[in-house]
Amino acid sequence: MTEQKQFRAIKGTRDILPPDSTLWNWFEQSARDVFESYNFREIRLPIFEETSLFARSVGGETDIVSKEMYSFPDRSTSSDATADAGDLISLRPEATASTMRAYIEHGMHALPGNVKLYYMGPMFRRERPQKGRYRQFYQIGAEVLGQSDAPAIDAEVIEMLVTFFSRVGLTRTTLYINSIGDKNCRPQYVELLRAELRKVKDQLGADSQRRIETNPLRVLDSKIPQEQEIIAKLPKISEHLCDACREHFAKLKEELKLRGVNFQDNWRLVRGLDYYTRTTFEVIAEGLGSQNAVCGGGRYDGLVELLGGPPTKGIGFAIGTDRAILSIQESGNLPKLPGLDVFVAWMGLETYATAVGLTKKLREAGLSVELPGEEMKFKKSLNLADKLGARYALIIGSDEVATGRFTLKRLADADQKKLSEYELLEYLESERRGTRG
Repeated sequence: MTEQKQFRAIKGTRDILPPDSTLWNWFEQSARDVFESYNFREIRLPIFEETSLFARSVGGETDIVSKEMYSFPDRSTSSDATADAGDLISLRPEATASTMRAYIEHGMHALPGNVKLYYMGPMFRRERPQKGRYRQFYQIGAEVLGQSDAPAIDAEVIEMLVTFFSRVGLTRTTLYINSIGDKNCRPQYVELLRAELRKVKDQLGADSQRRIETNPLRVLDSKIPQEQEIIAKLPKISEHLCDACREHFAKLKEELKLRGVNFQDNWRLVRGLDYYTRTTFEVIAEGLGSQNAVCGGGRYDGLVELLGGPPTKGIGFAIGTDRAILSIQESGNLPKLPGLDVFVAWMGLETYATAVGLTKKLREAGLSVELPGEEMKFKKSLNLADKLGARYALIIGSDEVATGRFTLKRLADADQKKLSEYELLEYLESERRGTRG
């Protein structure tokens, strides 16, 4: 007899099981609540897009596009197994490009005021799996698109992010900010940086050596220990900003202070793509080791135009949901999450119809209720209710049906009371709202 294959989740992916999935739902709903209080609205995007969209937006020479994307021919438009690059589609490695595509495709620039969007869902990168990093991972992001690049917009986006992290108890964090200049001052800084890096090229690793010519700003991102002392002596972009960028960054800091947002300057916080401009920011969290960044963002005033849309200002961020939740779990600062409110222990077939009717009313009142599909002995019912973590057992026997008064037992301390149907619903609803001790 052939041994049956044991199927497992593919390496770099995983199942999010209860009760963790309840934590994830709470985290995502908290994001919705905070973001919508700032007048952001959700956009739901496709899982895959044309590969050329990411090559254009993220950059064809970046590791993301050249090494990390899952790309494949679009069989629905071509029967040729050797479809050229124009026919390739890719699982999304990030969602900003898709948001820009949707903004252009649907003419959202014609909407009044700033267009404020948020999204959440899975992204995909062909990376080496490690703690906090997966091949299928999750992000929550937000973007503001419009005609203004006022520092107040940047500050409000950052304030919203900090407010959200505070709401979910992600408090052991540090916010770093920087300005990377614009098309008037960054090119000169990049050339200066490249010239200085060439002088120390022999002391750098292979990746940094390659980036000197392709993208010298990315050398500043290096985490290689032996490169840190060298990088610390490189020219700082803050010392080479034009007057307009220097003023924008100073006003951003004033706006953050006005909002009570704590931050630290980090001159090495850069974005290596040409469309990024001025503001960049990042949030790191304790307890995650080297992969400690839980959010990154910045201003990208040239991106919509780069993708064929009208001149548009933009700023946004993306939260690494996996890492953020891992940080909350490792901090021990877990929220009190909803569980099973009531387990219905019915005894005797003559009580079943009453149990079904009461269960329906309790669920309509917003309570979580478990109703066994088969009759169980009383002791076994209470034992199962306890194992399921129910707050209450609602006991329905022939006496309860006859008198119309039902026994409600609180499992934490075995306190129980007899209640009419009206009293039962009123009591449990008030418990759910937290109005009873």
